[in-house]
Amino acid sequence: MRTIMIMNTKGGCGKTTLATNLACWFADQDGKVALADFDPQASSLDWLEARNDYDGVPEIEGIDATKDAVKPARGTEYLIVDVPAGLHGDAINKVLKKVETLIIPVLPSPIDMRAVKRFLTELLESGRVSKKMTKIALVANRVRENSVAWHTLEDFLVEQKIPVLTHLRDSTNYLKCAETGLSIFELAPSAVAKDMPQWDPIIDWLESRKSMPT
Repeated sequence: MRTIMIMNTKGGCGKTTLATNLACWFADQDGKVALADFDPQASSLDWLEARNDYDGVPEIEGIDATKDAVKPARGTEYLIVDVPAGLHGDAINKVLKKVETLIIPVLPSPIDMRAVKRFLTELLESGRVSKKMTKIALVANRVRENSVAWHTLEDFLVEQKIPVLTHLRDSTNYLKCAETGLSIFELAPSAVAKDMPQWDPIIDWLESRKSMPT
């Protein structure tokens, strides 16, 4: 079973957006997918609840990881894990157990950049990351292209010397996905024509050996 975690100690950076859309991507490819929500706010589980209103969409198993052990159904191929903000120290090491791939969303704001810099320092000291048992990458989120904030974030991400996969634009399509229980891959193609190409580098990385432990 492939385990992919979305984590950042800073809240509101788009962890659930990445987790839910990635879960849908793999489910749309006929994968058997589970989505574990460690956040007491249960945003990913709320999204799955909204998804129940649709017939014919690929099924995704929801796991409330705040109450139960994470035990996906037998035969699960992909486990996507949505982690709450505020984890530090031993708590980071604990949730990283058996996680092969970690994606970190970052917003283009000074507060978020300072927070993620501290988080990365702490993360790189984790045994799993330092031993390359968990591969990590960054994704810039809610980007307004050609803005000063975006160019500042670009420079910041390059300095971190960690793979930067792509940027996701500040699009109302993600709000629609959160509300409806659908994914960016399931909205009308004409509506997401600008968004879809931005996911290609994420998918390509996840499907490559670069995202897996050596």
